[in-house]
Amino acid sequence: MAERRQLTLELPHRTAFGRDDFFVAACNQEALAFIDIWPNWPGPLAVLCGPPGCGKSHMAAVWQSQVGASVLEQTEIATMVPNISSENCLFVVDLVADIPDEETFFHLYNRVAEQNGTILVTAPIPPARWSFKLTDLESRLRAATVVNIGQADDELLEAVLVKLFSDRQLRIEPDVVGYLLRRMDRSLGAARELVARLDEAALSEQRTISVPFARTVLEAFQSG
Repeated sequence: MAERRQLTLELPHRTAFGRDDFFVAACNQEALAFIDIWPNWPGPLAVLCGPPGCGKSHMAAVWQSQVGASVLEQTEIATMVPNISSENCLFVVDLVADIPDEETFFHLYNRVAEQNGTILVTAPIPPARWSFKLTDLESRLRAATVVNIGQADDELLEAVLVKLFSDRQLRIEPDVVGYLLRRMDRSLGAARELVARLDEAALSEQRTISVPFARTVLEAFQSG
């Protein structure tokens, strides 16, 4: 059996209070810098934008923990709006694209603005590319600050893979991470699922995760 070896990586990171470490890389530095200047944001709403798996939700969770915000589901907005006060006016809202109930979201925006609060929206595309029916809401959201997170680069993916393996106390050969980096999908979500698959397969087969073993699992993972 291969000797267990610890992989290390010199990459700055911050702890996302109560969650996994948040790794800082070129693709997310601009967004993180914006998160850090709150409450000096230029308006009551900002949009954290980027492709699936880039870390939007993780970064939103960092802001949520830092400022004491609440995650607000779209189905909860109508009930929440009348109860918003200066003590509970910080929210994270995840939007897949567009806004199904624009009237209700417009009321949320106005109420939060009245209370000097903040809404951090996560979305795959910026409001300039959304479809709107309500002109007043469109003008406000298209004027909102948009901060982009790029697709995860090799530096970030390597750090995440190393940490995911470490969190699961998995024994891997030192060249496995490099092999996966060259062939896996370029997203943090894919990294998490791939490591989970490797963990499950290694446990089931009582195997050390070598490059040949990783190749077999990766091919099965990518074939669906």
